Amino acid sequence: MNAAFRLKWLALAAIFAAALAAPANATTLRRMGLEDLVKTHSKIVVGEVVDVRSYWNRDGNFILTDVVISTEQVVKGRLEEKSEITVTLLGGEVGDLATIIVGGAELVKGNSYVLFLNEQNLPGGKNALMVREHVQGAFDIKLEKGSLRAISQAVRHPLVPDANKLTDPPGGRQGLPLNQMIQEMRTISVRESRREVK
Repeated sequence: MNAAFRLKWLALAAIFAAALAAPANATTLRRMGLEDLVKTHSKIVVGEVVDVRSYWNRDGNFILTDVVISTEQVVKGRLEEKSEITVTLLGGEVGDLATIIVGGAELVKGNSYVLFLNEQNLPGGKNALMVREHVQGAFDIKLEKGSLRAISQAVRHPLVPDANKLTDPPGGRQGLPLNQMIQEMRTISVRESRREVK
């Protein structure tokens, strides 16, 4: 494949990715608090990435990446009785072609995350678990001064202020103590399910 053709493909893929991501997630980069994240996602998991594989979709016009997560905790929602789930991200790299989603979640093999997930249709008709809110739906788990903290990937991206004029993601650059975050998410989830029952 010559260089000019390859550059044209990369440009088209980037434009397609931007167009695809924007309508489905018009408020993706608008700051979301922890309560909003919990309320708007059907599943929340804590887990480690054990495998990553990028490939062309069924129609051969877009690159997707499947990320296998070994789940340590399910904070919200139900999963099949298995310890591994597959999360699909828009974009990836196949051979010498890449599709990059600006503001997309980055999940690296061997690292652990808190992930906010929903099922969604992808290019080519695949229904998959996705990190719909991109960087806002992925929190890196880091060991700092002997304790685990969850740090939003959105700290590396500008966010549009929310209704309270806040622009920092939950926990800001320091993140949140992981156990405290999990407890708070469970409390929000239980409170929401009680409202739905009434």
